[in-house]
Amino acid sequence: MIFSDPASVAVVGASDDPAKWGHWLARGALVGHDRRAVHLVNRGGGAVLGRPTVRSLSELDEAPELVVLAVPAAHVPAVVDEALAVGVRGFVGIPSGIDDRVIGRIRESGARLLGPNCLGVFDAATSLHLAWGEFQAGSLGVVSQSGQVGLEIAGFAAASGIGISRFVSVGNQADVTATEALLDLVSHDLTTVVGVYLESFGPGIVAAMSALRAAGKPVVLLTVGSSVAAREAALTHTGALTSSLDVVDAACRRACARRVSTPAALVDLAAVLTSGAPRGVRVGVISDSGGQGAIAADLAVTAGLVVPTLTAVDGLPEGASRRNPVDLAGAGERDLVNYARAVEVLVRGGEVDSVVLSGYFGSYGEDTPSLASAEVGVAERICALAGETGVPVVVHSMREGSAAVRVLRAGGVPVQHTIERVVAALGDAARFGVLEQRSVRKADHAGHQAGRAARRADQAVPCRPGYLAARDLLSFVDFPRAHAVTTAADIEATELRPPFALKADWLAHKSEHGGVELDLTDPVPAFEKMRARLGPGTYVLEEMDSRRNTVELIIGARRDHSFGPVVLVGVGGIHAELVRDTTVELAPVTPATAREMVERLTSAPLLSGRRGEPEADVAQLADVIAEMSETLAARPDLQEIELNPVRVGPDGVIAVDALVIPARVPEPQQDVLLRSRDCAAR
Repeated sequence: MIFSDPASVAVVGASDDPAKWGHWLARGALVGHDRRAVHLVNRGGGAVLGRPTVRSLSELDEAPELVVLAVPAAHVPAVVDEALAVGVRGFVGIPSGIDDRVIGRIRESGARLLGPNCLGVFDAATSLHLAWGEFQAGSLGVVSQSGQVGLEIAGFAAASGIGISRFVSVGNQADVTATEALLDLVSHDLTTVVGVYLESFGPGIVAAMSALRAAGKPVVLLTVGSSVAAREAALTHTGALTSSLDVVDAACRRACARRVSTPAALVDLAAVLTSGAPRGVRVGVISDSGGQGAIAADLAVTAGLVVPTLTAVDGLPEGASRRNPVDLAGAGERDLVNYARAVEVLVRGGEVDSVVLSGYFGSYGEDTPSLASAEVGVAERICALAGETGVPVVVHSMREGSAAVRVLRAGGVPVQHTIERVVAALGDAARFGVLEQRSVRKADHAGHQAGRAARRADQAVPCRPGYLAARDLLSFVDFPRAHAVTTAADIEATELRPPFALKADWLAHKSEHGGVELDLTDPVPAFEKMRARLGPGTYVLEEMDSRRNTVELIIGARRDHSFGPVVLVGVGGIHAELVRDTTVELAPVTPATAREMVERLTSAPLLSGRRGEPEADVAQLADVIAEMSETLAARPDLQEIELNPVRVGPDGVIAVDALVIPARVPEPQQDVLLRSRDCAAR
């Protein structure tokens, strides 16, 4: 309770100067003076904000439970030493540059630190306001690594009418982490939706977001960075094809959260979710302008929503169109009640999951004051309809801040000034239902999946370098028949059937180093040339997979530094990084989720049979993806596994190259890298 409802607080560095942090923090702390003891500390003494101060914490009769450090970093060590000596148990570290040794002393004492380099904390439920800025009380909980981004979110939340229930600026997370701050919101009664801004992800973030969703509190995540540099340094195609945002999106799917790109989008989506996510993607559009309705419908389709044909249209105002979008054609202007009537027809008709009202509504009372009361009454009716039916209604109004707009927002109906913000938020909100369905399916498979992973860990094959050793490790994958060769005599004695592939067993990215020859009928000359160029070693003679009607894919799994094991599937072959058609999920995944990954590929139609070609064996493909994901999850000694290409045809899945990288990879000393499905020393 130290950072949510402390019994007493002290602001060290309290000031009467409005330009200083100490002024804002002291003023905010005094908001809760009826609930807790508030002490203001100023080394010069005197009064601050009309309240007496003390020169140091040691002058107080008892130790405050929470101390706000609003002094320059150079003064923090002395303040912390004094605070710990008198028994302080919690600190809010505002300044950056606090010495690591000071942070260490706080930890060693058993006290806690929020920050440093943070904006502070606010809790509407307990009148705790220890942060820069103003906060309007509401229902959105915010955890932000950047104080200023968090403050921008709070500003949008105030403007949208949803306000802030709790605000935690975690800053550098030297002690208190974002994970802890999120878990605190699970039982925070005022919070109904959670907004998060993070630039890095520590342990437990996915579990914390999942716990919030299980508590009925959807999470909207804002983050940055596509990690171009990380992709350029990747050791495999899998790493190069996976950006940090790909993995973040996978984490969001696992936790039933949703990522957005801007603070405004975060609040727009949160405003919709505050009153409940749509049950599906079907949207009904109402407008008193044909043009505005058509624009809204087009944007809805772009946002992934469906604008269905309506049949249950009895009760629509006379003269209004019976199509979707519903054009009131002046009926709303003749009688404002017609707006509510049209909304009622759609929300009670059972043919849509949400409703967009777009256009002039919200402006009548401002432009014609005699209509203000009637417009407010219609707004109240629209709020009641949304609440009674559970069908979200979102309004695009040409007027901001009118009485009707305020009534709509207060009644749980989000209002935006632009139609694109309305539709984008509604499209994102509709996807929450899809995510929840997936989470139920994953929960159903959890026990089965854990058992499979455990069995795979028991059967682990030791890590050895080389493509042939990798084939042994990935025993669940079908490969063409092959064997090792070191001399021409080994080739001449082979029982394999042509055409052949000849490969240098130890090379990574064989085609780039001249370590593979294909479609050979007499492999001996090719072997002699390759050995002369690359030197002695183990080579692999392999039968070519000559099946027709196959599609080449890549299946990869790697250990992400923030989220752990992830699995990828996409277009494979030597052009995989050029095409970049991939999907990613956190590992392990079930075969059902693996199949969904395949279906999300842009190239998925190639697998379903086109122009009379037979369908590929997607079921076996999904099994291989799931097994790959489970293998990496169960083998902490492995960093990455990659099959590329994997040839998928009507009669099954065959991998024709592979790479495995151990968890600890030595720095490469030469251009020729060890390629191994099992243990590439790369």
